[in-house]
Amino acid sequence: MSLHLIIGDKLLSSWSLRAALALELTGAAYTEELIKLGKPDTREKLLKHSPTGKVPLLKTAHGTVADSLAIAEYLAEQFTGLWPSDIGARAQARSACAQMHAGFFAMRNHMPFDLSRDAPLSPVPPEVKVDIERMLALWAECRAAANEPGPFLFGRATLADAFFAPIAVRLRTYQVKLPAVDEAYVETIYQWPAFKAWQKAGLEELQP
Repeated sequence: MSLHLIIGDKLLSSWSLRAALALELTGAAYTEELIKLGKPDTREKLLKHSPTGKVPLLKTAHGTVADSLAIAEYLAEQFTGLWPSDIGARAQARSACAQMHAGFFAMRNHMPFDLSRDAPLSPVPPEVKVDIERMLALWAECRAAANEPGPFLFGRATLADAFFAPIAVRLRTYQVKLPAVDEAYVETIYQWPAFKAWQKAGLEELQP
């Protein structure tokens, strides 16, 4: 199967990270094309691939799939094991990803994704505190629904972890103090080989 992923800057594009981690879960070979964001010709370059003008985009034998959630679902149809095996856990994982995809705007707006950041947000707006509390509760709901042992939200790595990896980055780079169980999960993401490779490449983008 031919798969070609179009992404934005690895340092800054959280949605691109989700799609890349989803692809890594498949174990399939794919090619990658990075389009620098915020440049005069960015939109022109993206429109050559899709009318959305946004990343990520996945070019497949069945056409171009836009949006990280749609990419995740497409890959789950083509490859096995990307969602939890248990039907209840799988439903919870899909619900959690949908909630992430459609919400948590305060956290996104006040805590922009940047792999190189290492400083707290001060002051922390009340709406951000609400988002963080809800996020940790959502992670707890995932762990409660898990039916496999392991350090990820559902035991082994799944699409849920691909979706929440950028949140783990925000919580660490903004130095948010977390309960031990959540700090352990953030560390699990940071030790995930697929994420470590992305992080390394993202930080290298800072080099002149």
